[in-house]
Amino acid sequence: MKPVRRGEGALADPSPHRHDGPMNDSTTPSRRILASDRVAPEAARQISAFHRDFVDEVKAAVERDHVVVVGMGQNPVVGKAHKALTQAGIPFTRIDHGSYLSGYRRRLAIKMWSGFPTFPQVFVDGQLIGGFTELAKILADGGLKA
Repeated sequence: MKPVRRGEGALADPSPHRHDGPMNDSTTPSRRILASDRVAPEAARQISAFHRDFVDEVKAAVERDHVVVVGMGQNPVVGKAHKALTQAGIPFTRIDHGSYLSGYRRRLAIKMWSGFPTFPQVFVDGQLIGGFTELAKILADGGLKA
């Protein structure tokens, strides 16, 4: 098998991304992921099963609740998001799993699902808005109400 260098082959596949719901609009950039036809069936089963229970828990909360903050213990930025929402009087669902010393793989499953690389991950009305920086901007602009 020929080695694939960065920028070549399957990793450079420009196919549109797969997602759980509709895109916001036609200007939203797509996330580059490995095309499903480049994933062997056994690998696809492992990807699908990877901490599926936790992904399903987060997905259900995101679909059900107005504001959801996914994070982890001991992370001060996650704590800042919780504090900012509490001070703004906005109720939110808090899903924390593990800390710097535990729960990495479960949190990795959420990063794989959302495509967002850090915590917290803040969802408003089913949409990932980003992390604490994006939350702070929306709060400052008055764009998020209880």
